[in-house]
Parts: sequence; structure tokens; C-alpha cells
Amino acid sequence: MFSKLLVANRGEIAVRVIRTCREMGITTVAVYSELDGEAMHVRLADEAYALGGQTAAESYLNTDAILHAVERSGAEALHPGYGFFSENADFARAVTGRGVVFVGPPADAIEIMGDKISSRRAAEAAGVPGVPGRTEPLRDPSEVADFGESHGWPVAIKAAFGGGGRGMKVVWGAEEAAQAMESAQREAQAYFGRPEIYLEKYLDWPRHIEMQILADSQGTALWLGERDCSSQRRNQKLIEESPAPAFPDDIRRAMGAAAVTVAKACGYVNAGTVEFLYQDGEFFFLEMNTRLQVEHPVTEWITGLDLVAWQLRVAAGEPLPFSQGEVRRQGHAIEVRINAEDPTGGRFAPSPGRIEVLRPPGGLGVRLDAGYESGDTVSQYYDNLIGKLVVWGPDRETARRRMLRALGETLITGVSTTIPADLVILDHPDFVAAKHSTRWVEDRLDLSSIEAPLSPPPASADEAGREPPRVLREVTAEVDGRRYRVKLWVPEVTVVAPAGARSGNRPTRPRSAATGSGSGTVVVPMQGTIVKVLVAEGDRVEVGQTVCVLEAMKMENAVVAEKAGMVTEVRVAAGDSVGPGDVIALIE
Repeated sequence: MFSKLLVANRGEIAVRVIRTCREMGITTVAVYSELDGEAMHVRLADEAYALGGQTAAESYLNTDAILHAVERSGAEALHPGYGFFSENADFARAVTGRGVVFVGPPADAIEIMGDKISSRRAAEAAGVPGVPGRTEPLRDPSEVADFGESHGWPVAIKAAFGGGGRGMKVVWGAEEAAQAMESAQREAQAYFGRPEIYLEKYLDWPRHIEMQILADSQGTALWLGERDCSSQRRNQKLIEESPAPAFPDDIRRAMGAAAVTVAKACGYVNAGTVEFLYQDGEFFFLEMNTRLQVEHPVTEWITGLDLVAWQLRVAAGEPLPFSQGEVRRQGHAIEVRINAEDPTGGRFAPSPGRIEVLRPPGGLGVRLDAGYESGDTVSQYYDNLIGKLVVWGPDRETARRRMLRALGETLITGVSTTIPADLVILDHPDFVAAKHSTRWVEDRLDLSSIEAPLSPPPASADEAGREPPRVLREVTAEVDGRRYRVKLWVPEVTVVAPAGARSGNRPTRPRSAATGSGSGTVVVPMQGTIVKVLVAEGDRVEVGQTVCVLEAMKMENAVVAEKAGMVTEVRVAAGDSVGPGDVIALIE
């Protein structure tokens, strides 16, 4: 086993890897951007090295900077986490070319399976059919139109070198093809460093079922169990669970065998996930993620296996000491992703900012894997995952009710989160009966009851005319002898902290969930970067028409007009940075 490992990532997954390494007696090395100098993964690591830059491209996607940190630290191994370079064969070769162990599959396997196009070809060659689609990179909008006309609409454009819904666009007609292609390529480049995209049929009502596999370098490959990841929005997962509910055992075993077949066909080693779409009793190969998945904790709960520890052991050349028949699965686990997003009205608008308070839940069978603590900042430049709340129960209903209880105990202020939407999903009869699909959240779930987060009331000025900042606090009040917990906006009080501790909270900046005022003043609802302006002065626009495209937290968001009329002024251009409430256009 190696003695020192560099984690080439940030946030929750970097924290997760560091914790297992500490248990195994492995010294950890963190890397960080200019914005992450005081991040949680940096605080927990034994050593840390600066990458420079702020954006992902300038830091966590900077090969030379990461390899320089490897050399300076003397790390013997590198764990890529997920996202960033985790599925980049060139990066894996650059690491191993320095004599450093890459904790993941061989570069050749990444090349075959990390590229979603070649992975489809490999799966089909191994006898595992995929979703109908093209096995060539997408180059022209006319190809989308031809495919849609022959296979039926809608169709899906996907990033060839990524996953997690990043760079995926659903196209409902030929007229949307060009814009969808452009947007998918931008997101793929920003998040994975590669702009290639491909095309496949978008199924009507499928469930997203994925199979966790583990393979050693001696030729043993096992499937550990499946996860149902069907609760999604923007093609990104919200809730995952294992085992998949209402899922026939014969299909489970056939899917597990198919996953192992795919893994062996590409010479796979280490942990990986083979993803399938399941509909009407049939399953289709979707893609293989050649890395650790965000949702791996639910498999850990039901199998009792530490997947990061087994990644490290396999990477060090150790054989798996158990067989397929010895893999045991017990109980039911559910994971909820807590993202910095405002789900008001089902919009899921990114909500970067400073976390004033993060109070985790507790109790039997509850686990929170977070990359942030109170006082940390969620940046617009990176993924918006704050953490993953995972629960275990002896059966699905116990786990579901435990999750509802744990979410109710979780307190996060300063940024909006997806927790209100998660509560609606978990309590819905369709979810309880396992009648949901990948399209259920966006097509059928009513999230209109989710209200905007509280905004601070106007503050009174002091004698000098200054308004004291206010912060949202949960306080205790007693009325007629009964105790209540309520949330109030109160004046900020500076707390004198002991040496080495953090000082009191800063004021929360009010956030708007709207995309315009209705008066013709178009404002942006969040901090981000303008990637495209779609109108010009003199243009006539309709209500709901996209004025510009804003990138925040690696997601593209349409900023729309809330008034029909003529554009009299455009105040931004592509590449401009904007903040919440900034005016970008005027309409009369």
C-alpha cells in the first residue's frame, strides 16, 4: 500500500477520500484554487498545494499544475474523485507516466468507456444492447433533425466525455437542434474539458438503474448491487436508492451479469458503474462511468463495504478476497443530494454564496457526506453540491421516513438548497409506490407550492444613518408556556471568538428567484457569467423569451423577459460577470 496520496479534486468527494485515507494511515495531499484556500478539504488534508486560478479550467483542470503538486509533495498515488479529470485518459497516462499510481481504471479502459460513443460500441460488441443512438460524434444540427425524424422526438444530446447530466440537452424538434448543440458543447467543455457530444433516443418513461461493479487486476470482476437514480431534474440526480424498488430479481441478476460483461470487455480494473435505462421489462446500456459515483454511499450502506478503501487496495495491486456469491446486501438505503439551488416553483436556480449555518442531522442510520461547514462559501465556479444525506433502514419505508426526519433536522442558511423539493418528492404517492421515472420530476411533479426563501426586512438606520446588517436566525420563543422554534431576521451581532476560531456571521445577501420584474427591467437572479446574449437593441420580444444565457455552477440558465415589447437597452455581453439583481436589459 502506498503511504502518500494526492486528491485531485475538491468539495465533498475530496473530503470523503481524505477521511478513508486517514483511517488507513495514508498521508493525504490536497490541491486548491485561489477560491478554495480555506476550503474544508484543504483543512482536513495533511498537506496542501496551490494550483492558482479561480475557474475549473485554471485550477482543477490544469494538468501541469496538478502534476507539479504531485512532484513537489512526493505523492505515490493520485485519486481523481469524480468530475474534472476522473474520466480523462490523457490525464491518467500523464499521472502513471510519472511513476504515480492512478486510483482508477487503466487509461485504455477510460478511453473506451469514458468516451460515451466508444463505450456504446464496446457494449454492443459484448452483446449488451444500448439505447438507440448514433456511434459517431455529432457535428451538425442536420444530423439531429435526421435522427429525430427517423427515431421520433424527443432526442438527447450528451457529452461524450462526461456524465451526471452535464452537457446533456433534450431536443423536442429540429428547430431547437442548433442551440441545443451549442449549449451542450459549452457545458461539456466547461465541466469535462472536452466539447465532443453525441446523440441518442430519449425514452418516454424510463427508470435510471445503475450497477456498481468492482474489479481487481487479477481478473475478478463483481457486481455489488444496483441503485435507482430516477428522481432527476435537468438530467441530474436528486435522490438515489438501493435496492431499486419494484425491480424484479431476475432483471437485477441479468443486469449485474451484463455490467460485469461490459467491464471485462474493456479490461476494467477498480470501482466503476454501468448505467442502464429500464422500461417495460427491458434494460438498455446507457454508459459506463469509469470512476466513483456521487451516489456510492447507498451501496456502502447495504453491502457494508468501504468503496474508497477498496479502490485504494485494488490500485495497490491487492486481489478481491471475496466472490460474487459472498457479496451480501441488507436493508435499504436512500441518498439525497443537497445542492445550493433555489427550487422555488420548480425552477432550481443556482444559489451560490456563503453558508451562514450548517447544522447536520443525527440519529440511527444517518450519514452526511459534506464538503462544507458553517462559514464556507459555495462558489459560482464549481459544482453546487453541498453534501449528500444518506440513511439506512431495514426496509424502504423505514428508510424513507428516516430520511424525512433527517431532512427536517438539517438546517442550512445563507444559501438556498434543494431540501424543500426533496421533501415533496419523498412524500409523494408516486415515489412511495415507485411509479416515478427520469421524467417524473419535470413532467408531472407539482413543485409550485415551494415558496421563495425568506428575505430580510428593511433595517432601521442608526444615528449615523447606517443600516445594520441582518442575518437569518432560528430562535426559541415561548408563548403561553409553549416553546416554539421560529426563523427571524435579526440584527447581526459581532461575536468575539477565541484565538484560532472564526468570527461571527456576515450578512446574508438577499436573493431573487425571479428572472425579471415585469416592468421591463430584466435582471439576473444569481451570480454567474453571461455566455450568450440572444437579443439586441430594437428587437421585439415576447413574455418568456430568452434574453441571455447565464452560466452558474457549471449549469446554463435562461434569463427570460417578463414583459412583451421592444428592447431599448442591452447592458451585458458574452463573458461578462454579473451578480444577483444586476440589470442586463430594458424593455419598453
